[in-house]
Amino acid sequence: MGDTQGRHAPEVGPSSGHLVVVGGGKLDDSIFQRVIDLGGGGSACLVVIPTAGGKEQYDENAGSADTFRRLGVTNVTVLHTYDRLVADSEAFIEPLLKATGVWFGGGRQWHLVDAYAGTRTEEAIRGVLERGGVIGGTSAGATIQGSFLTRGDTQNNQIMVGDHQVGFGYLKNVAIDQHVLARNRQFDLYDILKVRPELLGVGIDEKTALVVSGDQAEVIGASYVLVYDGSFWSREGSDLKNLPAKSSLFYFLRAGDKYDLAKRHVLTEEAK
Repeated sequence: MGDTQGRHAPEVGPSSGHLVVVGGGKLDDSIFQRVIDLGGGGSACLVVIPTAGGKEQYDENAGSADTFRRLGVTNVTVLHTYDRLVADSEAFIEPLLKATGVWFGGGRQWHLVDAYAGTRTEEAIRGVLERGGVIGGTSAGATIQGSFLTRGDTQNNQIMVGDHQVGFGYLKNVAIDQHVLARNRQFDLYDILKVRPELLGVGIDEKTALVVSGDQAEVIGASYVLVYDGSFWSREGSDLKNLPAKSSLFYFLRAGDKYDLAKRHVLTEEAK
């Protein structure tokens, strides 16, 4: 934990703390363990927010809270409401004031916006980052971390530019999609980038995560992260490739690959 800004304040990622942005699916324990480690290890104090799931009530095991306990975290609180007055109350946010980590479960990301945007709860969640903690989330819990709310329409999850367009913005000028390869969503982000070309598009497949500290992101997990930054990158180079137009480019990153979110390029060994 601690401040990650280094010599320069980050332009895209958080100025302190860490993000774990997960593409959904059945997750390996190693991804949960990364959240635990970044949240203080055995002494982590985690708050799990399952609200995106859309149920009226949740028990103490909701949103992977049971998994965190199984992996040794003893201080895990499940926090949920749809009532914005409750979300704006001192009593409700109390667990967040001492939390070292927050985890958003999956579902529909607009539920999180309707319940918490502009309330003391949203402010207290951001406070976890400011204290050097970790915010993680899977599926809807990944998308909410971007500034643009991908698939944020209340009608269905296929409308990319919907009636909710503003996420919590832990990653600035970024649109995040999830389940990308498992659901053949690799072209869907272009619906957003056509109308918001200044955004960085990030598509994360299932069982895969992007771990962010400052402006540096690293891929972990079993599959790939797709990057839509108007350029192309390949381990074998691209000089001899017949590539499509810049507006149609994307490329894949795998576990261990690192990316500079501010400069929008892959960090090769030479650049690191």
